[in-house]
Amino acid sequence: MNAKELFLHIDKHLLSDEKPSAFLNGVYDMPAFSQYPFDLLRQLRLTEQSPDHHPEGNVWNHTMLVVDEAAKVREKSKNKRAFMWAALLHDIGKPATFRIKKGRITAYGHDKVGAELAEKFLAHFGEEEGFIREVAQLVRYHMHLLYVVKDLPFADVSGMKRNTDIGELALFCLCDRLGRTNADRTREEETVRLFLQKCS
Repeated sequence: MNAKELFLHIDKHLLSDEKPSAFLNGVYDMPAFSQYPFDLLRQLRLTEQSPDHHPEGNVWNHTMLVVDEAAKVREKSKNKRAFMWAALLHDIGKPATFRIKKGRITAYGHDKVGAELAEKFLAHFGEEEGFIREVAQLVRYHMHLLYVVKDLPFADVSGMKRNTDIGELALFCLCDRLGRTNADRTREEETVRLFLQKCS
């Protein structure tokens, strides 16, 4: 299977499977998954995360949990294909931004770097510009749930509102937050409610 065929298979499974992670874990060791741009995803398994925030381990483990959470609610999305590809690509910037500072694992700026890499990833397969942009903007602003709720200086609220649908972003961010071992659904849903309240 070449890279283009693999892309089409992944596309189909993201949109139809109850748990797309099963297929994705199955293709991880395929030769095509070692080629650009799939090698960007392959690196996720080699990239560790803070155990405090991500007890599930590396970025690949987290991404698989997020993809499965997104599959549960994709029918609520206004563009389920963009929604599901964003779920798969949302942390693609973490390997490039991985640092250990004072004994802590960080990935500052992975949202911005990830948006650029997501654009390149999808453009490689000749995807339409509007679709690429929609995926990339979900990736770009997926950390804004916390930035806004915690009143952090990194928040670009005007840019977020201009470039994304807030309801769509909130649904996406909920999947990201739930895609962690031992995530507290009630707590995360309350965080999303606060986010929407602050954005209104």
